[in-house]
Amino acid sequence: MEPSLFDRPHIAIAVMGLLLMDTGAVQAQEPPAPPARGATSYMPVDQTEPFAQVMSRMKADKPKVAARHQQLLTQRYDLANRPAQGVTMSRGKAVQEGVRVKLPQGVTWASLATMTPEAIREKGLFPAGFMPLPHPNHPEGGMLFPKFHIDEIKRQEARDLTRFDLDFDLPDHVLPEFPPPIFLTTRPDLGDVSQGKVVTLMNHQDLFTGILNPKQLEGLRLLVTPFPQQQFNQTSDRRSELASRGVTCFDCHVNGHSNGSTHLVGDIRPQEFRHRIDTPTLRGVNIQRLFGSQRALKTVEDFTEFEQRAAYFDGDPVIATKKGVNILERGSQVHFMAEFEALLDFPPAPKLRVIDGKLDPKKATESETRGQALFFGKAQCSVCHTPPYYTDNLMHNLKAERFYKPRVVNGAMMGADGPIKTFPLRGIKESPPYLHDGRLLTLEDTVEFFNLVLETRLSDQEKKDLVAFMRVL
Repeated sequence: MEPSLFDRPHIAIAVMGLLLMDTGAVQAQEPPAPPARGATSYMPVDQTEPFAQVMSRMKADKPKVAARHQQLLTQRYDLANRPAQGVTMSRGKAVQEGVRVKLPQGVTWASLATMTPEAIREKGLFPAGFMPLPHPNHPEGGMLFPKFHIDEIKRQEARDLTRFDLDFDLPDHVLPEFPPPIFLTTRPDLGDVSQGKVVTLMNHQDLFTGILNPKQLEGLRLLVTPFPQQQFNQTSDRRSELASRGVTCFDCHVNGHSNGSTHLVGDIRPQEFRHRIDTPTLRGVNIQRLFGSQRALKTVEDFTEFEQRAAYFDGDPVIATKKGVNILERGSQVHFMAEFEALLDFPPAPKLRVIDGKLDPKKATESETRGQALFFGKAQCSVCHTPPYYTDNLMHNLKAERFYKPRVVNGAMMGADGPIKTFPLRGIKESPPYLHDGRLLTLEDTVEFFNLVLETRLSDQEKKDLVAFMRVL
């Protein structure tokens, strides 16, 4: 399929990557990496191919694109629905359990953990599911929403977030519960204030009048107001069949949390090097000091302006102007949005002590207690995830690329992730999938990933105990 975002003369190399079998097995010959520098950083402003022709072509390509990506997912992961017994999110959705990343043939987690990064890299044994996760159509990219959210927004607002070229890729059971609850730092006595509804422009006044002040209500209104975006706008350069009003902040951060919606970062070129984004929760924004998984923006106001002015349009301000950029006024609109976001609280954690965020020994099980000791000891989790909110508000570079050779898979470069912000682990069981691009489907996957990358050599029982502790955070 022709790339619609960037004019890249090295697309032939990217196509080679699209055809690779991403099995994690030893490659007899590594394919050549794409050039580190693309031909251009700019997108074409003038769309010369008629919209009807673009849509027809992309609709015809859609089954092939979906099949290629689904093949990658099934090669990398066990996607079965296996809920953990007795472990649920706040509103009752089952938490998935078990390691879902598949190992190369003939390798066990125990044997892999005894090998050096150099040996794993040389033998091509790093699990493919631990490598960067491509967008469902990486050469195209763009915002992509799960069907349950598309259906609810269509029901409430008659606004359609369906893309004619792509469908969301991960199954519903590995995503956060929908709709997620809303907890407010200002009114903890109310518990979940969402009333089990998705907050939209149609109902936000009814849900929050008498709970928020007028500034916060106005900030919430802006968070649920649609504005044009790269794939959803009124121009012929869009990926919705009809001209679109756009998307809202809460289309990804639904109810101030997450629904697993995905996108590509706007700040890397060429296209192969852009990273997939797993939408993070906005819960606990008030205690965070860095925003954006890799951009290191210093305030949530900075992040809001960055998203509206550039990130919504793949970092291209010229295209933003063409499609209808929404310039927010810092002193009122941006500040009002941030004031509401700062009210979003983590879900209750009744087994944690109030001051230090550690386990109350009177309430914790033996496994959870052992897991806590591992978290602050052998597993090295607390080096970055410090209590009470389990973040150090810093960036860390895991350098996972030590374990594998760079190559292109489905149009995405399996290369370096770079520095990643330390996400808070409070309420972590309610925010799957994990890591900045959603490559890890369960907490068990994250334990295996960090056990390998940090070379901590945990036993099977220690891994189980660590998961048990994280589930109560």
